[in-house]
Amino acid sequence: MSQELAGRPPFRTDHIGSLLRPASLRAAFKRHGAGGMTDAEFNATLDQCIRDVLRMQEDCGLAVVNDGEFRRGSYWSRFVERMEGFRIGPAVFKFHDETGREAAFTAPYVKGTLRRVQPIALDELQFIALNTKQTPKITLPSAPTMQFYSGPQCIDNGVYADREAMFADLGRAFQEEIRALHAGGLRYVQIDEVPLAMLCDNKIRQQVRAMGDDPDRLVDLYIDALNQSVANLPADMVVGMHMCRGNLKGTFLSEGGLDPIAEKMFARLNVNHFLLEYDSPRAGDFASLRFVPKTKGVVLGLVSSKVPALESMGTLRRRIDEAAKFIDPDRLAISPQCGFASTVAGNPVTEADQRAKLRRSVEAAQSMWGTAGASA
Repeated sequence: MSQELAGRPPFRTDHIGSLLRPASLRAAFKRHGAGGMTDAEFNATLDQCIRDVLRMQEDCGLAVVNDGEFRRGSYWSRFVERMEGFRIGPAVFKFHDETGREAAFTAPYVKGTLRRVQPIALDELQFIALNTKQTPKITLPSAPTMQFYSGPQCIDNGVYADREAMFADLGRAFQEEIRALHAGGLRYVQIDEVPLAMLCDNKIRQQVRAMGDDPDRLVDLYIDALNQSVANLPADMVVGMHMCRGNLKGTFLSEGGLDPIAEKMFARLNVNHFLLEYDSPRAGDFASLRFVPKTKGVVLGLVSSKVPALESMGTLRRRIDEAAKFIDPDRLAISPQCGFASTVAGNPVTEADQRAKLRRSVEAAQSMWGTAGASA
């Protein structure tokens, strides 16, 4: 893990990864899936949409960019599709909103020995690098995400003796992929982690116990699995960990601050910085930031990707000042709290809303730190 940043995130403004697919791309996904569009036609549309979204990020003033996860049906879909050993089944949890409306979703299950049999995101990186001069970032779903959604019965009978053995193989696959991305020129990878944040929610913890699991044991298991994923990496590879509460069409999986796991998580996770969600009262206060070691930075997710209302500069400055009571402001940065479209469907915001929120994040960083670019 790189120590070059001395406890700071690499950029004063970041974004979590997924971006709204334009109408032309959503239509292309449907037509291609129904057989009404050739692979060549679909790929041409996809490539042009990625060029456009790279230009949009540059125009907003971002110094770090990605392809909006446009090549993926969801943030974890490519990992499952390009690995050997996964199948898809129903998740044991549900998304919900403030009104109590619920939505079911699907999750990975393990049907065979897990192996990385081809590059997962290398083609994403190669295309980004050809079409921007800014720093590329690649996002990967976390190892715990590949297990937690499907509950204790995540592994088909006879495949693995236990989850530790499964995570050992999964950790090797992550290491292989990240090393391949590094060889391709990548220096910044983001791991999207959801289960640890979910295990801060008392309702989720109760559900986990009802399924026969121990939430505290899972926290230790998942921290170990995450560390396995980022072990043995080149010294100049920067790793950021996004702690997510779930994101599907503006709904969420869990709520509650990070307090129940903060001291253990911040101390033990071997990453350079954390990208944390602080967009609503559901996220709790900033007090848990006091546990972040001085060698690690924090990107504050203060701008909501779930609602169209644009945060004011005054509100963002005030929130950064509140966080700075618990951590040195030089170790902070700002971003939207999550992606704008963890699936093709996207969140209930417009492309204009998305652009305004990315620009506002840049403006807030420039106001607070004098730059939206490199932090050191």
